[in-house]
Amino acid sequence: MTTDLETLATALYVKIDDSLAGSRRWGRPPSLTDAELLTLAVMQALLGFVSEARWLRFARVHLAAEFPYLPGQSGYNKRLRAANMLINRFIRTLARDTDLWHDDVWIVDSTPVECARSRPTVKRSDLAGWAGYGYCPSHSRFFWGLRLHLMCTPGGLPIAWALANPKTDEREVLADMLTGDQDLLATHPGQTIVGDKGYVSKHLDAFMAEHGLTLLRPTYRNLTPRPGEHLLKPIRPLIESVNDTLKGQLDLERHGARTPAGVLTRVGQRILAMTAAIWHNRNTGRAITRSLRVFRVAHGRVTAGP
Repeated sequence: MTTDLETLATALYVKIDDSLAGSRRWGRPPSLTDAELLTLAVMQALLGFVSEARWLRFARVHLAAEFPYLPGQSGYNKRLRAANMLINRFIRTLARDTDLWHDDVWIVDSTPVECARSRPTVKRSDLAGWAGYGYCPSHSRFFWGLRLHLMCTPGGLPIAWALANPKTDEREVLADMLTGDQDLLATHPGQTIVGDKGYVSKHLDAFMAEHGLTLLRPTYRNLTPRPGEHLLKPIRPLIESVNDTLKGQLDLERHGARTPAGVLTRVGQRILAMTAAIWHNRNTGRAITRSLRVFRVAHGRVTAGP
């Protein structure tokens, strides 16, 4: 275990525990508190354990002093799936506790979240009806699953996210993400949102103007360039680097979930882990905001990370 990870885990536990102080819970108190559960979930994602069973075996050997009680794999999985709203709540709580929350520019994009490959798996999947076939231009291939729509700051801090069928219009998802969170619009008037050509729409432009927002996006080649379009080139790659962090360092493509609740939990778990890392790095004055390298270990040995 690295010192940096121990520091993050301690600070995260205290932050969550203090935020939950005073909240009532019906029935007998659980042996593993909600603060411990979310701290474990973040540590699992940061350490690169895709398998919950392997993670719990590792935790029993190396984290017994910090977590006196650890449930079995089934119990841990059920607690995590039941904690979807809690995960989303603390993504926002940690985001608000950073200076990046007040950034006046957001970047929005979507990336594939593959959920199955073989045709038999697709036919029997519990995700049928929500997931579907889509095309990934970056990899020039089709996939079956969902698309993760992520809105974040240029520093990579997640602001809002949603999972949708690949055939769902990106513009509709963006509008729903904004209108579904009135507090977000109320606390960020006059925000500038940067997107790609997938967000070209007169209706979306009118929606943005109605809500006091500005949408910066490129135009098609046969149209007159929009004001500020020359500023997009250095900004657009930032969202790609955020997606690369989720996929390359937090194993988003290896989530392994097969149910709607499972997909929401495991995607949310990775976004929470990235948010926690950014929150910790900003509050401790690290030069690299989204660096996860210092948290990586493998089977108890310190490694450089991916």
